[in-house]
Amino acid sequence: MKKKIMLIDDKASIAKVVAIYLSKDYDFTYYENPLDAIEKLEEGEVPDLIISDIRMPKMMGDEFLRYMKSNELFKPIPIIMLSSEESTTERIKLLEEGAADFILKPFNPQELKVRIKKIID
Repeated sequence: MKKKIMLIDDKASIAKVVAIYLSKDYDFTYYENPLDAIEKLEEGEVPDLIISDIRMPKMMGDEFLRYMKSNELFKPIPIIMLSSEESTTERIKLLEEGAADFILKPFNPQELKVRIKKIID
């Protein structure tokens, strides 16, 4: 059975690229904002891994990460954070708060695939 990956990003173009590279090996769902994703998580749609952008409307990715890591049910789900900002301070903070990995945009989809494999396979 395929592992499930949830992507949360306000840019549909990112979702298209990620889907092309991952849909062959993983079941893939996409949400434009963390609030929709949280709704699905609470309804029982629990993925093996989440990829989340940081800068989004409605709820920021770092807030989403803190929510996930403070919830006993969702805490074990690994989360890879995506950001277009090259901030070492932010990267360290997110990793300390429980992010499994941090990838800078624009990213190489092959690299993303390798990092996902290392985390969930």
